[in-house]
Amino acid sequence: MAALNRLRHLGSVCSSRSVCNSRSVCTRPSEHYRCLVLGGGSGGITMSSRMKRRLGAEHVAVVEPSEMHYYQPIWTLVGAGAKTVSSSGRSTASVVPSGVKWIKSRVEEINPQKNTVRTNDGMEISYEYLIVALGLQLHYEKIKGLPEAFEHPKIGSNYSVQTVEKTWRALQDFREGNAVFSFPNTPVKCAGAPQKIAYLTDAFLRKNGRRAQANIVYNTSLPVLFGVKHYADALWDVVKSRDITVNLRHNLVEVRPDKQEAVFQNLDHPEDLKVIEYEMLHVTPPMGPSAVIKGSSLADEAGWLDVNKETLQHKRFPNVFGIGDCTNVPTAKTAAAVAAQSAILDRTIRSVLDNRTPDTKYDGYTSCPLVTSYNTVMLAEFDFNMQPLETFPLDQRVERRTMYHMKAHMMPQLYWHGLLKGLWGGPEPYRKLLHLGFK
Repeated sequence: MAALNRLRHLGSVCSSRSVCNSRSVCTRPSEHYRCLVLGGGSGGITMSSRMKRRLGAEHVAVVEPSEMHYYQPIWTLVGAGAKTVSSSGRSTASVVPSGVKWIKSRVEEINPQKNTVRTNDGMEISYEYLIVALGLQLHYEKIKGLPEAFEHPKIGSNYSVQTVEKTWRALQDFREGNAVFSFPNTPVKCAGAPQKIAYLTDAFLRKNGRRAQANIVYNTSLPVLFGVKHYADALWDVVKSRDITVNLRHNLVEVRPDKQEAVFQNLDHPEDLKVIEYEMLHVTPPMGPSAVIKGSSLADEAGWLDVNKETLQHKRFPNVFGIGDCTNVPTAKTAAAVAAQSAILDRTIRSVLDNRTPDTKYDGYTSCPLVTSYNTVMLAEFDFNMQPLETFPLDQRVERRTMYHMKAHMMPQLYWHGLLKGLWGGPEPYRKLLHLGFK
């Protein structure tokens, strides 16, 4: 039966548009688009919408293999039971702009010298302009014992749709002992998320009368609690008031689910390994660049898409552009960054189409709504220089209910109906308006 299933799978590889020769090698007819978008995440769908308006839908295609599109920022609240995972997803078909061609395939190879892309099912697609929005890759396998450990209870991760509900189950089942949270020794998307779930765990246990039996431990590979000192100082006050233990420069290297043990390496003294027993463990996985980009001439030395940080145009191939987590732009990897980048990239491409030098510059704006309880958020907003770039003329280091409602209720609507439709390019115009008369 297993062999039969494998044969059925092999037979299904050839699509109805494929042509198979006598050796069963499948190829697909080549296609051409003025603008080809790689990736159907937040950056890819947003730029597809913008390019549809600029070039016409028939001239734009997006390559994306997944049937579902997820609003991932809400997974922090899903892992804490405040939202459902179903509320975070919509079908890819429903978010691809009408008239834009959805190529339901996986990118296998990018050849910028020939202006072509090859997909896993044999299609070769040529383009005039290429927008790369392939995100990043999660590497649970780089932690010994994972991902197999997720088959056991008491361990979850808010970074994957397959594991986010396991975080909520582990939190519900917690009775006493250590609740442990990790931050890896790599770039990550939404760098505030690993500590957000620690604060929500504290809030949940207090609400249910179990906080006195819990020891909440946040182990981060970073030398700081948060990369922007303006907010880090305020977060230390939150940590102290919640009685949360923070260990800096501690990196998760192994999970032993049968013993409920997590092994951390002290990055300042690599020979020093610390074993912590856990009753609940939240894992933030190591992350890295897309293998497709890393294996192409589009990558920098570290494997990220090598773009000009101010214009988002590739440094060596002027008809190639990038947006979001896949790039080497030195700012936090968040949906808020994608929003701001989308407006800049739209203007950059308009300049290129008009044979002009791009004159708009991305300032590195990004945002991290730091959820500190089930009804409070500290809204961090900052630029390339890790300096505050705040929208509201008030002290955003203060935990506020209004910011929680914005995070939990307003931002998802803004995402689905504004950002993905290419209508939201970040809060810059509103920031200028709200700060009139304020320093």
